[in-house]
Amino acid sequence: MIKINLENTFEAIYVSSNFDHYIFESQLKNDTIIRLKVKFTNIADSLLPNVYNLAFGPFDANGKIDDSINLKHKDSNKVFSTIILFSITFLKKNPHTSIGIDGSDDLRTNLYHRMFRYNYKDLKDFLVIIGVDWYVRLLRNGTIELDNNGSVFFKPKPELFDFQRKTNDLYRYYMFNLNQ
Repeated sequence: MIKINLENTFEAIYVSSNFDHYIFESQLKNDTIIRLKVKFTNIADSLLPNVYNLAFGPFDANGKIDDSINLKHKDSNKVFSTIILFSITFLKKNPHTSIGIDGSDDLRTNLYHRMFRYNYKDLKDFLVIIGVDWYVRLLRNGTIELDNNGSVFFKPKPELFDFQRKTNDLYRYYMFNLNQ
């Protein structure tokens, strides 16, 4: 289980001027030191305004974030604590925004769900945690709402994170913003 401790984090070795990119180093279980990048990108979705997607991971061969790799950190708690601390810093500099995180697979989504649920008491003074499900609107004529391309139009349905919600009913997206 990931335990967030905002007083036990890695130092940033790079911070962008607008706080949307961070780089820090973590030690893996095999004692390799690896550079990790944290990046916040505006998703520019009118249904989820002012939401910045959080991506993190090591650099790939092209210098981009490889968020699909499975790393074995010596201290995963410290890695995730660092990412949450950087997120809080970004939100303080951009107080009218939210951060969203999407598990690329069920394993990662389960990790995020359990992390938020397990650390709620420690994070509630700093963050409001939101779970997002997706829904399809059934129109009055009995058809399903379609987008401009004729595909099913999925709309986000944000709600306060249900801490009693079991991990077999994961949210599709996790968001958080400052508790102001």
